[in-house]
Amino acid sequence: MRFTGNKKILLYCYQIRIRILDMNPFHPLSTVDQLAAHLRTEIQGGGLSGEMPGVAQMGKKLSVWTTTVVAALEILKREGLLKTRGERRRCEILGSDQGQRAGVQVKMLLYERGDVLDEYSMEFLHRLNERGHHLEFAAKTLKNMRFNVKRISELVERTGGDAWVVQAGSREVLEWFSTLPIPSFAMFGRQSRLPMASLATLKSPAVGEALRRLVVLGHHRIVMLVREERRKPTPGLLQGRFLEELKSLGIKTGPFNLPDWSDDPQGLHRCLDTLFKHTRPTAIFLGEPALFFSTQQYLLRRGIVVPRDVSLISLDAHPSFAWFHPEVSHIRADTLRQMRRIVQWVDNVANGRLDHKETLIRAEFVEGGTIGPVS
Repeated sequence: MRFTGNKKILLYCYQIRIRILDMNPFHPLSTVDQLAAHLRTEIQGGGLSGEMPGVAQMGKKLSVWTTTVVAALEILKREGLLKTRGERRRCEILGSDQGQRAGVQVKMLLYERGDVLDEYSMEFLHRLNERGHHLEFAAKTLKNMRFNVKRISELVERTGGDAWVVQAGSREVLEWFSTLPIPSFAMFGRQSRLPMASLATLKSPAVGEALRRLVVLGHHRIVMLVREERRKPTPGLLQGRFLEELKSLGIKTGPFNLPDWSDDPQGLHRCLDTLFKHTRPTAIFLGEPALFFSTQQYLLRRGIVVPRDVSLISLDAHPSFAWFHPEVSHIRADTLRQMRRIVQWVDNVANGRLDHKETLIRAEFVEGGTIGPVS
């Protein structure tokens, strides 16, 4: 088949994208991660055995702070390479025969196709490869399959794998994964109290802080725009807390505060048309950076200035926010802790350890420069 014009450009972009996916991305490691990697290599290579040297001794020999040594040892404990023998006693080295075993074939079911190249997915890919595991993204996404459990079950059966990581799954989807004999991990989504390992960000205290700040600035017409599975069949935990917090601040709530919209760019812009046609919101929470950027484009095209005319807060962080001056107002969590938790779970799968731990990581509100007083 011959390609001309725009088709050639599309083919070239596709080839570049495949090359990017095949590459091991470069990620500078923290001092703690570098030390943990060094000690891991020494243990697995037989350079360290029996018990670990003392913290102070290692710090002096390796020219690092003792707090760095302690943090690195904690990582190795979670990986099963070290065992604590009591307070003020040196850790026992379990060794490579009792520590990390054969690499795990991990399949990741993304929320939507664009997530394959986000920083989180690339970091996950890098860290698993570094530990001898293999990560592969499923051919279809939750959005592709419209969260249909039958279609998802066919995909899982067709794809195989030793373990599955599901990104932002609906309750029905995660309930189905929790019944599988294959180990599954819920990365965000409606995972609360299911018999499976999961990771969630505790955002409601940060959102409450942001709401109180907005009210001080004179805001009372406050809206939250989130994806459909966070609204239906009932509002998610964060969305429910958002409405409760509004009520506690003396603000009457209704469909205006958590509007329904068709889950696509056109649907988002139609929703914004409706919101700004009558009683304009003075502040909007956006469920993710993609919604933030799309809403920002909408406002720019209509001459609506942020934060003079409307305040914006993203419910997630994004690397590009640091390039805004001043920074975008957003809710931020410790992504390094999140990543370590998922990698720890994969290591536990490799070692045959049952891990159904539900991990909550508390987020913080970064005020930034996209909120201001009501004009």
